[in-house]
Amino acid sequence: MGAALFAGGRDGACGGAAQRSRSDEQRAGQSVTNTSPEVSVVVPSYRGVERLPALFDAFAAQLDGAPSFEIIVVVDGVDDGTSALVRAESRLTARSILFPENRGRAAALNAGFDASRGRVLIRCDDDLVVPRGYISAHSTAHSDDGSVGAVGLTRDIHTDGPYTRAYGEDAARRSLAHALSRPPKERWRLWAASCSITRDTWEKIGPYDARYRGYGWEDVDYGYRLHAAGIPIVVVEEALAEHHGPACSARARAVKAFEAGRARTTFRRLHPDAPVGEPSAGHGPWGLAVGASAHLLSARLAVTRGGAFVDRLLPVVPRPVGRKLVALAVEGAGLAGSRIPSTPEGQH
Repeated sequence: MGAALFAGGRDGACGGAAQRSRSDEQRAGQSVTNTSPEVSVVVPSYRGVERLPALFDAFAAQLDGAPSFEIIVVVDGVDDGTSALVRAESRLTARSILFPENRGRAAALNAGFDASRGRVLIRCDDDLVVPRGYISAHSTAHSDDGSVGAVGLTRDIHTDGPYTRAYGEDAARRSLAHALSRPPKERWRLWAASCSITRDTWEKIGPYDARYRGYGWEDVDYGYRLHAAGIPIVVVEEALAEHHGPACSARARAVKAFEAGRARTTFRRLHPDAPVGEPSAGHGPWGLAVGASAHLLSARLAVTRGGAFVDRLLPVVPRPVGRKLVALAVEGAGLAGSRIPSTPEGQH
């Protein structure tokens, strides 16, 4: 694989495994600073040029007195203008890392954390809009001597449409309520789009597992490793962020469920002692329906077509019927994905 390329905004010094010389930085027009920020925010991004401005606006509006922070955007193989957007950002200490090919979210997170300089390391996905106290809240979570993993939950923001009305909004409400109700011993399952650790913890636990190449579970894997190491997971309610990139159709949601099912199989192979059971269709008439759906949705193309068919039905069927149809596609796709054998190389 080729080397990652760096591009800086204000104070865009480079770091990590792909260091460049001072003369290279000066030729690139970057300033060099020895002052390390308190917080590093790593933003993995794939085709994110239209999503990032809202995130940058939110970071530029952080409360007075927030700890110093830098933003590292890792462009995962497709530069759709994101690197130029980062270079043009004058309000923030921001820089980018450009992969010459797509390597997956785990590799992007690892590159960003390796290049970071802060004491507190935040992962923040590019489709979030964070509250004004976000940086302070994550930093404060790590102010004590003990190591913790800090989770900022997210709230899905949907655009109106048949899918949203039938399934999306209700599923988002139930998901957030379930996350808030999780007991401490299960909070490792919440490790996802907005979370933080200290540099000491990063060096102890190590990088994200790059064997997760598809959608999902690279984050849950890391949360479980924190849990297994005896590091408690805390929920930082002040860091609740808006998620502006949820699935907007039954097709998209079913495809995510299929890929997440595949990733779940990888997780169970890597962590056989983790309390994650064998996926099941369930019992009764609904279980029979989910099992039949999984049989029909045994490949990604079938999932795409099946989800699209449900989308065509949603505008014309009663909302409760639409909700059941989406749920059937999502649960069947997730079960189908979990039945695909995991390989030692991870997902492909």
